[in-house]
Amino acid sequence: MIDGIIPLWKEAGVTSHDCVVRARRLLKTKKIGHSGTLDPSVTGVLPLCVGKATKAVDYLHEAPKAYEGIITLGKTTTTEDADGETVATLQVKKAPARHSIEAALEALTGTVTQVPPMYSAVKVRGRKLYEYAREGIEVERPVREARIYDFRLLEMDVAPQDGEFSFKVHVSCSKGTYVRTLAVDAGEKLGYPAHLQQLVRTASGGFGPEHSSTWKELEALLAKDRLADAAYPVDWAVAHLPAITVSEKTAEQISHGRVLPAEWFREQTMAVKAESGKPLAVYTAHPDKPGIFKPKTMLL
Repeated sequence: MIDGIIPLWKEAGVTSHDCVVRARRLLKTKKIGHSGTLDPSVTGVLPLCVGKATKAVDYLHEAPKAYEGIITLGKTTTTEDADGETVATLQVKKAPARHSIEAALEALTGTVTQVPPMYSAVKVRGRKLYEYAREGIEVERPVREARIYDFRLLEMDVAPQDGEFSFKVHVSCSKGTYVRTLAVDAGEKLGYPAHLQQLVRTASGGFGPEHSSTWKELEALLAKDRLADAAYPVDWAVAHLPAITVSEKTAEQISHGRVLPAEWFREQTMAVKAESGKPLAVYTAHPDKPGIFKPKTMLL
């Protein structure tokens, strides 16, 4: 039984849940979860937490993510990507200047507010938004905040083609960011309806393409009884958290659930590591006892 994180390179045409179901069959265990939904058309890094690593899936989900995508000006759609029906069009007759595109992206860097697309898995009154959308029902959607750490231009078309103009971008952002919505917002700043033509997740939870395995690669490793070669320790899930290091004596006590004094901590939630560097647990402020921090998640 594997206890660790397997970064999967997700292919297009399947949901993130489909990947979890397939992994459960492959590994013959139900204890598998993923750390951040990818739309069916999106490819890229999808970390799968297996066995005991599932207890840390929320921390992996909190880590920043990075994408490369193609934004197309000239048309917006119901889904804000290439899969939806056309909502509005406006022919692009002259390519926007590079500095104009860069300014639009810079304006969307930092903390932004987003309204989730109707075709998304966000739940409203117990139902997913895409279920309402398929029935043609409009509902009020919750406004969310997202953090865009880096939004920059990589490449751009030389000239419009058939009334549309595309450019490639890099996005580094917090969890819950809708890159589709960023594409539409970028288009608005440039004066055009827009949609996300293509998207690849290039990083998630510290994992990139170089860490990820395809299904074919995983099946080949399984046939050789070497599937563990594709797995990473649970340490990766909390690598982005601030941490403190404790003595071996305290580490032993932590394994039995010991609380710790608040003065040891500078943040509300922190990882606690042994002198060897191995994460032991994630601690958080005690809700009822001032001056005390208690284990939130044991990683042993």
